[in-house]
Amino acid sequence: MRLTKKERQSYLSQAFEQDPFLTDEEVAKKFHVSIQTIRLDRLELGIPELRERIKHMAEKKFDHVQSLSPNEVIGDVIDLQLHKSGISLLEISAEHVFKRNQIARGHILFAQANSLAIALADWKVALTGNASIRFVRPVRLGEKCIAFANVAEAHDSRLHVGVQTKVQEEIVFQGDFEVYRVGDDRGN
Repeated sequence: MRLTKKERQSYLSQAFEQDPFLTDEEVAKKFHVSIQTIRLDRLELGIPELRERIKHMAEKKFDHVQSLSPNEVIGDVIDLQLHKSGISLLEISAEHVFKRNQIARGHILFAQANSLAIALADWKVALTGNASIRFVRPVRLGEKCIAFANVAEAHDSRLHVGVQTKVQEEIVFQGDFEVYRVGDDRGN
């Protein structure tokens, strides 16, 4: 069944509201229209492209973070509740992979998870004291890694943070991080 432009745009607004990570390609398939039609609909509705939506979400979530600035986090933080949980998104690009096999370098996945764990700390200076990690499967060029962090234990000067990174619904990385508070509230 073909929708009118008005109906399609209404559904399109709802779709992006429910899942801001939808690509134009995914939405075009869902509504059986061209990618160009979706782009024009987004423009008319004032919905920015995926990269801008993610950037905007990340900026909003970083208002109260003390431990890191937004440019120190690997990936885009899309949800953050200090001392509780957080989510970040990282699309694997050519700069993240080995050239010969297009597989993401391990330190990139570690850095995404580690920086998200540190961002959860509501302290001026927070460092990773210990980490236990496991790479479950290789991640390839173009895949979108979504890291989910949850604080398992919170103390005055220490957080135990579990992080799972998924590509679609498949776990690709797991880590447990001990994040420690350094100095006093003045950042000393």
